[in-house]
Amino acid sequence: MVLVVIVVGLWAYRTHEAVARVESYKPQVQAELAKSGLQGDTQLVLAIIYTETKGGSADIMQSSESLYGKGGANAIASQTESISQGVDELTSLIEYSNSKGCDVYTAVQAYNFGKAYIDYVAVHGKVTSVKLADAYSRTVVAPSLGNKTGATYRHLTWDSLFYNGGKLYVNGGNFFYAGEVHFNFDLLKIFG
Repeated sequence: MVLVVIVVGLWAYRTHEAVARVESYKPQVQAELAKSGLQGDTQLVLAIIYTETKGGSADIMQSSESLYGKGGANAIASQTESISQGVDELTSLIEYSNSKGCDVYTAVQAYNFGKAYIDYVAVHGKVTSVKLADAYSRTVVAPSLGNKTGATYRHLTWDSLFYNGGKLYVNGGNFFYAGEVHFNFDLLKIFG
């Protein structure tokens, strides 16, 4: 019982520290969102930052690839540039998702998969789900990046453990991404 209390306490402390670090970017996020006309999405952007890096790297929104392409991973060297590019990309995805009649979390999942995911969801019910994202990851993303066999690797989160024993497809992106952002959205409210 003591061990459980220690583990939970350590998790709560580390989560509180990570949330505080992410929350420190709130003014920058709000300023970028104001430029895009999306002031109400501050918490969503912060949840993406928490999901991507917990605010602990230069490219806190992992937005280099959306600016420089597949070969440009980690090319962004400042939090300011990362937030600017990440908000621009998310804004574009939300607008496109809205134009297709899809939900906002389709746009969030597309932040991980790319814009074509929105088109996929638009013809498959207009609402993203883990099952739909799994199918897209397995049949579109992974094969396009060389995984023709459906090879997987471990991805240990609560949702992945319950869904499929904690696996993602090699080169298939994170099909749990939208759910993880949604969870972190709520986590930021609790610890923020």
